[in-house]
Amino acid sequence: MKKSTLLIALFLLALSGLMLHLRIHNFMIADKLHPGTFLFDPTRFLATLFPLVDVILVTALFMSRKTAVYGYLLNGLIVIYGTILMAHFSISEMTVKSIPLSSMLLKSTLPDIGIAWGDFFVGKALYDLYMRGTS
Repeated sequence: MKKSTLLIALFLLALSGLMLHLRIHNFMIADKLHPGTFLFDPTRFLATLFPLVDVILVTALFMSRKTAVYGYLLNGLIVIYGTILMAHFSISEMTVKSIPLSSMLLKSTLPDIGIAWGDFFVGKALYDLYMRGTS
């Protein structure tokens, strides 16, 4: 497989994760006291920061063989932190809302965690390609 194909796949997975985060954790929330105005929520912004770093910095680091190791490391850290945080918030929300076990998997963040790990394994394949010295 070519390096450019994996790089595009890495970028698209990271961009998809960012778009999901912006849809779910929009950091500009409507002000209930003043309709038509929005407030900045720093907590939700932090949830968007990891995928933003993934789209911009990780993709940029994977563009060069010299910096691919840092891209691989940062990509792995983002996926691990993302998995822990998404699983934590999903489990805590499921227990608060008393969602039945039968529908828990589809209403959890498990599909989002799968996208994050897919992003990681595409990055691993790209890193392995760089380390073998092929294009």
